[in-house]
Amino acid sequence: MRTTSDSDSVRLYHLDADSGAATTLLYGTMAEALRAAEAEQEDVQEGLFLQTSNDVIAYLDFIGG
Repeated sequence: MRTTSDSDSVRLYHLDADSGAATTLLYGTMAEALRAAEAEQEDVQEGLFLQTSNDVIAYLDFIGG
């Protein structure tokens, strides 16, 4: 992911592995999205993605997990 800051606008969404459906959990800042993602259960975290205006990355890859 390109360089980001805590105040960058992001979309946090969950991608269902079975159906492929994407469910938006939050539109907000990177800091808000990271707090929301951290609060989710581990099995949910596996399907979380962070989307900025020019990039998408899996949440667990972003945090190094």
